[in-house]
Order: sequence, then C-alpha cells, then structure tokens
Amino acid sequence: MKPVSRRDLLRRSALAAPLLGMPAWLAGCASTSASADGRRIRVSQAGDPDTLDPQKQGDMTSMNVLINMFDTLTARSVDNELVPRLATSWRAVDDHHWRFRLRRGVQFHNGERFDAHTVKYSIDRLLDPKTESPIVELRYVTGVKIIDDYTVDFVLSQPDPVLPAKVSLFGGVMVPPRYLADVGDAQFAKAPVGTGPFRFESWKRGVAIRMRADPKHWGSRPAYDDLEIQTLENPASALAALQSDEVDLVTGLVPDAALQLEGYKGVQVEALPGLRMSYLSLDTSDPVLSDVRVRRALNHAMDVPLLVKAILNGHGREVPTMIPRESFGFDSSIKPYPRDLGLARRLLAQAGHPRGFSTTLTASSDDSATAQAMSGLLAKVGVEAKVSLLDPSMYSERLTSDNRRALGPIYLAATTGWTLDGTSPVQSNIRSDRRQSRWHDERADALIDREENSIKPADRKKAFSELQRMLAREAPFVFLYQADTILVRNDHIRWKPNVIGDLTMESARWQQ
Repeated sequence: MKPVSRRDLLRRSALAAPLLGMPAWLAGCASTSASADGRRIRVSQAGDPDTLDPQKQGDMTSMNVLINMFDTLTARSVDNELVPRLATSWRAVDDHHWRFRLRRGVQFHNGERFDAHTVKYSIDRLLDPKTESPIVELRYVTGVKIIDDYTVDFVLSQPDPVLPAKVSLFGGVMVPPRYLADVGDAQFAKAPVGTGPFRFESWKRGVAIRMRADPKHWGSRPAYDDLEIQTLENPASALAALQSDEVDLVTGLVPDAALQLEGYKGVQVEALPGLRMSYLSLDTSDPVLSDVRVRRALNHAMDVPLLVKAILNGHGREVPTMIPRESFGFDSSIKPYPRDLGLARRLLAQAGHPRGFSTTLTASSDDSATAQAMSGLLAKVGVEAKVSLLDPSMYSERLTSDNRRALGPIYLAATTGWTLDGTSPVQSNIRSDRRQSRWHDERADALIDREENSIKPADRKKAFSELQRMLAREAPFVFLYQADTILVRNDHIRWKPNVIGDLTMESARWQQ
C-alpha cells in the first residue's frame, strides 16, 4: 500500500516560500538586543493581552505577559514539578482546608508588603462577583482565613485535591491592596504593580509590552535588564522579524511554519515536549457510533504516528487515552491502539457496516489540514467522513454551548490541562452531567467522583487508572497526540519552558 505523503496530508501555506526572501525594507528595521543599560530580550507571541489586570483575564496569551510582572503562590519548574513561589509550603489540613505558609520579606514594586492579608484581599477580589473575573479554577474556594501574618487557610465548599496546582497560574496571582485602593481598577489595568521579577514600563496595544528587571525582587534577579513581549499575529511576520533582528524568540508557531527556517545560519528551531492534546470526540448516542466496535475500529484506523510525522513534522507524541503523559494520574501501562486496517474492517463488518458508513467530521478552519488528513485515513477502512470546517469563533461557540450535538457526530478538539492533573482533561468531557460529555457510563461517573473528591494521591491515582482502562476499552474518543512546543530563536537566547509552555522568562539568558 502506498504511504500517505506529507504533501498529501498538509495544506500548503503561504509560508512555503523561503522567508529569507522577505522585502528589503525589513533589513533597515534591525535593532540591537542591547538596551541603554544592558541586555534586552524580545519575545513574540501571536496575540495581544486582553487586559493587564491579572484577575480580569483568563487566557494564556494575557497570562504569558502577566506571569513576568506578578508572582503566584506556587509555580511549575522547568522539570514540571510544583514548587514554592510566594508560598513556601502547603498541606491539606482536612477535606475542606488547604494551609499555605507564606514567604517573608516580599514587596510589591511600589513597596507594599506581601503577607497573609494580601492573600485574603487577592482571593476575595477574585471571587467577588463585581470583579467579573473569568477565572474559574477557584470555584470551590469560599474564602481565606488568616492564621497569622504569614499563614493562611483556603476554605473550600468541597474537597479540591488540585488546589495547590491551581494557584500556580491564574488563580494564584497576588495583587496589591493599597495600590488598588489608591488608583482603582482602571488605572491598575493600565499600570500594573506586582511582586514579579519584572516591573511594568509601557504597553502599546497590538505592538509590544515592555518590562524592566526588578533589582529588589525576592528571588534571583534576571540575567538581563529588559523584557519586551511583542504581538506578531502573522507567523511569516514573526519569522521575518527574527531574521531582521527585531525579535530574539518566536513562540506559538505550528511545525509547518517553523520548518521553513530549519538549517538557516543563526536560527535555532527547537521542539520541546508540550501539553496540548488532540482527540476526536465521538457522539455515543449516534446510531452508528453507539456501537463500541465502531468506535474501536476508528481508533485502529487512525494512524497516529503518521499524523504526528505529517501534520506535526514529527514534533509530537501519541497518547493512549485522555490524560497527557506529564499529568498526575497518567497510567503508562495502557498502550495506544495499534494501527490495524484489517481489524478495523472486521469490527465494522461485525457492527453491520461491511462497506463502511458515512459521517461528518467537524473542525475549526485552523485545523483544516489535520481534519482532511484524518478523513483520508478513515476512508481506507470505508468510513466516509465529510469534513465540515467552521470559523474558529463559531466552532468555539458551539463547543461551549449546552447542545452536545452542535458539532455533529465527530469533532476534532484539543485540551491543555495546565494544572498537570488528570482531572483537567476529563472533567468536562466524560462525566455524564458535564457540558462536553457525549458518553454516559455510571462507572466512569463514579470514578471521576472518586478522583475529584479525594485528597489522597494514592486513591486518586487508582481511580485514574481504572478510568483510563475503561476509556481504552469503551473508546468514546479517538485518542491522538500531544503536540510539541515549537520555539524559533537566534543564537543569543537560552531559555527552556516547562511542558505547559507559558512565557515565564525569568530564567532566560542572553549571551554573545
């Protein structure tokens, strides 16, 4: 059988032309990475922050900027371990209380002291309906109890074993009470004050945010003076800016875009393990997909290693179920479905579809090439999956609607699960009463209840393992892959993200 080529699987983009042939005017825009007093690192990402108020945003694009100006209670190390930040230790007192010991000697950029009262103020503000925060991770937190000046208890309405991880990003940002009282919310969003390694300097919407290393930061001072995060929505523009020395590090690229610069002098393309996990959601109430033999056949027909090679240029890893490999609860004993076209055809025949069947595969237009490739692979076992592409905003609207059939019998989706806990990718996709669940099994519901409501790691891990074995057996999804994080940089920058891939730039280095 003739293999599917990369050319067959990929939609060729405008980036296929060599980027070194960019217009000559770019050469005149070059600027040095040295600031007036030292070194500057310039990073690009594809979007602009919604706001610089950390408690009024809930997207990674905004958080990528804010995490450099604000500290969180906990953090993820480059090795993906949960480590102290503004909290030095934490423990579960009981099912409804998590106790955090706080770091002493921390000041906000305006000189305000960080202590237990800061934590209570920050969490109260986040939970206050008047703040209209989109951050939902702390939905079980009812308040903060001050034990002493540097000890607090988070009080919960129900057990939350993932709380320490949830305060490593969005929900864990601490804000300055006195400064907010003095200037108000609107001014705070224009000129934010945090305890992070960088101080805010300026923001030109749609262009760049500039920050300055804080010499008084409680941690080690960054090894460079200035950080600039630019907004470059077009991948070709971002890569051209790298070549013309307008930016040092380009993030958020798809593998096909980064491929264009592999091998060029002075440009380094890195693929690092990433968390973003793709899958096909199957409507198990559909007359055809209700048969587990059909669902298993789709998994056997999907050549995931070929997809990783063709769509991701080899920059990805196959996953056996719905929990990423780095997340707590992942069971390495469960193996991916092997590709077996003969077995897939036999399963379809046993289910009453000896000649296959017709269905629809819905995807965002951003994932057109991937969806078309999957349709081609399914066709090899007689499954005619017509691809339906939606504008990204329409796709998102339907995905988050209460209509579980809004995206048809099969749709392509992805999840990140930045808390690195198995509950993140399964909570909305599996339990019967959750918005995106399209599979109903009381045993699975009970296992999710066990892992969500226990604070004992061993009990949770056992529940996750049982759930993953059930997922592999019942196949309510087509399990796909985790995509790598792609970075393109010049020779002067040294920086490695953790698997989440957020732009915590404190550890970056600039060298000749």
